[in-house]
Amino acid sequence: MEGFTLWEMISRGWPVLSVLFIMSIASITIMVDRVQMLRKARVDARAFVQQVLDLHERRGRAGALTYCEQTAVPIARVMADVLRERGGREDLERNLARAIRHVGHKLEERIPYLGSIAGTAPFVGLLGTVGGIIRAFRDIARTSGGGPEVVSAGIAEALVTTSFGLIVAIPAVMAYNYFSSSIRRLETEWELAGSYLVDAIVEDEGAA
Repeated sequence: MEGFTLWEMISRGWPVLSVLFIMSIASITIMVDRVQMLRKARVDARAFVQQVLDLHERRGRAGALTYCEQTAVPIARVMADVLRERGGREDLERNLARAIRHVGHKLEERIPYLGSIAGTAPFVGLLGTVGGIIRAFRDIARTSGGGPEVVSAGIAEALVTTSFGLIVAIPAVMAYNYFSSSIRRLETEWELAGSYLVDAIVEDEGAA
């Protein structure tokens, strides 16, 4: 066992570990990208829609629409789609729901890959574990039932690949749940904020 290092264990399990390494790079890339996207999307929905309502009251629908089109945040795109609709309440609400789904779908891009990585990484690690156990039994057979020194390399390889599989999977599943819940929360905020705008438009056109 002397000289049997972590590097040697990694070198024995490199086929599986290289796959896990690629999965970890993909997972980190997606996480960074979605964090930046969510940071841009987080706007005080109530305050934003209040600005839109003030503009709608002072400058009409055209002024509010211009403001939304010039503001580069997701909720502005949702409100702009509502302001473009010329129908009644049902049409406005339908367009609001459609706009929320469309913008939410954009935010969800690549997030399903995190779920796939979280689900498959442990199994990839398990594949390396099976390979390590097979190696251990093969070494036993070659040495006619030798001692622990004979099987240590295979067991170590099995443990290393399992550990790496979990290291890749755990952050991925946590990030997947975080991003999914954050997007659902944003969509709820947009729906509530959009309902105030719909009410204002219906009230204004009804009074007119």
